[in-house]
Amino acid sequence: MVFVWITAFFLLIALIVLIIYQLMCLADLEFDYINPYDSASRINKVVLPEFALQGVLCLLFLLSGHWLLFLFCAPIVYYNVRLYQQQQHLVDVTEIFNQLDTEKKRRLFKLISVVVILFLSLFWMIWSMLEDDE
Repeated sequence: MVFVWITAFFLLIALIVLIIYQLMCLADLEFDYINPYDSASRINKVVLPEFALQGVLCLLFLLSGHWLLFLFCAPIVYYNVRLYQQQQHLVDVTEIFNQLDTEKKRRLFKLISVVVILFLSLFWMIWSMLEDDE
């Protein structure tokens, strides 16, 4: 059981790093430190790994029987799948300035939800370790 919690912890940390990286690229673009092409290409390189990590994390919670954490992850995975199916998952270089606020809000929402999942998983990891000691 500890293996599941440690794996989930590292997956969540990797997700947080990827989302913060995307937010930093958008902030650099907003403050004109980077051109739109470089910003869009950097963000687009990490979008699919982010989606894959989120799916693996959701699958890990499902297979390990942590239903509440799975229910927290499932809407994000569904949203990512919808974005991918509608081909709206990549940032368009020509429209990046028009979509800057939307893209930042999208990533901030993902960041907040992943941080909540991280705190919940840490709580349950500590709880399960204390139960195993008794």
